[in-house]
Amino acid sequence: MKPIALILQARGTNRDLDVAEALTLAGAEPVFAPLNELRSGKKHFSDYQMLVVPGGFSYADALGAGKLLALDLNSYFTEQISAFVAAGKPVIGICNGFQALVKSGVLPFGNEKKDESGKNESGATLTFNEQGHFECRWVNLAPISQKCIWTQGLIDSITCPIAHGEGNFQVTSLFPLSSFVAADQIALTYTLPDGIPANGEYPANPNGSQLDIAGICNPAGNVLGLMPHPENHIHPYQHPLHTRGINGQSGLPLFENGVKYAARV
Repeated sequence: MKPIALILQARGTNRDLDVAEALTLAGAEPVFAPLNELRSGKKHFSDYQMLVVPGGFSYADALGAGKLLALDLNSYFTEQISAFVAAGKPVIGICNGFQALVKSGVLPFGNEKKDESGKNESGATLTFNEQGHFECRWVNLAPISQKCIWTQGLIDSITCPIAHGEGNFQVTSLFPLSSFVAADQIALTYTLPDGIPANGEYPANPNGSQLDIAGICNPAGNVLGLMPHPENHIHPYQHPLHTRGINGQSGLPLFENGVKYAARV
């Protein structure tokens, strides 16, 4: 039986159809859910085996990229999402979805760390690109976390596009990067075309993220957030150099990992 993936839709979401195609190719059944259908009870998180927060420009990035979508998640769906994550079901947030997961506190720690008010302590943010402008280009990614169920067992670098103005991953002094390394929460990093770490070099690292971080997971490994768009390289012809016989590794194996895991949970 195919896992059913819930794809959230907010005003300004625009990569929902792309990620639905990727999930279908990976063996899942995608279902779209506008936020108002979840608020009204027409759809329920618990009825699905996967959760996807896709890319786009939710609410036109007012107050900051992903900020208003994060407020929606915290205001209306905190308990449902917490239960979904606690059940071990796979969750992925891509680009704007990653920004929303971080700003809502689902990543990087979720319920495992709380602030003084009892809310999830994020300990991180995604801020403006170091170059000071929107970046739209293809990048190379190394899947390095064996804890993250989305990247487990992946060896080859993934080639896919990025398209964001606020993808610079930074942490607070309370949660140093060494703690993310020790917990194996750094899921994907930017590299040079030959797979060597970017070491902050632009444009291989397109936004200035510390440690070349392109994606992180929660401590349990079932929630992944990443800025690049693996859903936009699932066919060879999508690669800009495919006519020269250059394709690179697609993003499809990442989705296949998530779907296989969802089928077991």
